[in-house]
Amino acid sequence: MLWNRVLAIVTVVCAVMCLTSCKESSSSSTSTSTAEDQSMSSAAEPMMESAEATESQHMMRSAPPAVGETAPDFTLSTPDQTTSFSLAQQRAQGPVVLVVLRGWPEYQCPICTRQVGQFVAHADELKAAGAHVVLVYPGPADRLDEHADEFIANTTLPSNFSFVIDPGYSFTNSYALRWDAPKETAYPSTFVIDQQGKIHFGKISHTHGDRADVAEVLKALAEIGT
Repeated sequence: MLWNRVLAIVTVVCAVMCLTSCKESSSSSTSTSTAEDQSMSSAAEPMMESAEATESQHMMRSAPPAVGETAPDFTLSTPDQTTSFSLAQQRAQGPVVLVVLRGWPEYQCPICTRQVGQFVAHADELKAAGAHVVLVYPGPADRLDEHADEFIANTTLPSNFSFVIDPGYSFTNSYALRWDAPKETAYPSTFVIDQQGKIHFGKISHTHGDRADVAEVLKALAEIGT
C-alpha cells in the first residue's frame, strides 16, 4: 500500500514537471516566431516603400503639363544613338523650346517638315534669345531611327538645335501627348521652358495643323528675359 502511494505521487510530480516544461518551450517558440515575423516585416517595409516610389515615378500624367507648371525632365537620344539630350542639363544653360512633332504616323508629315523649316529659318533670332530648340520625333520603336534620318535628311540643323527620337512613346506618354488613333502618334506641341524648368508658353494641337509659330515662341522668350 505504501509503495503504491509513493509510486502514484512520483507519477503526478513527473506529469506536472513535463507539463511545465512544455509550456515554457511553447512560450519560447512563440516569442522567437514573433521576433522573426517582426524582423521580416521591418525588412520588407523599405522594399515596399521603394517599389511604391518607383511606381509613382513612372505613372503617366492625366493631362499635359500646363503654363506655370514645371516641365517633367526627360532624356532622349539622336537617331544614331551617339548623343543624348537631357532637358535638365540643357535648360541649366538657358531657355529650351520643346517642339513635339508627329514623327512617324506611317508616313512623313509634310506639316512637320514645314514647321521645322520655319524654326530653322529663324535660328539666329532664337539663338539671340538664348534658346536651344529640341525637336522630338515619336513613333513605334521598329525602324524609327531610319524614318527619323529620312525626315531630317535634307535639313541642316543649326548648332542651337537638337533632333531626338521617342521610340515606343515613353516621352510622349509621360507628357500625356499620345494621340492614340490609327496612323497617329503624338499631338503636335510646343513648349517654352525657362532655366528653372517653368513652362512660360505651351500650345498643343489636336489636329495636324494649328501649330505654334516662331513669333509666338520669340514673344514668350522675350518675356522670360524681362
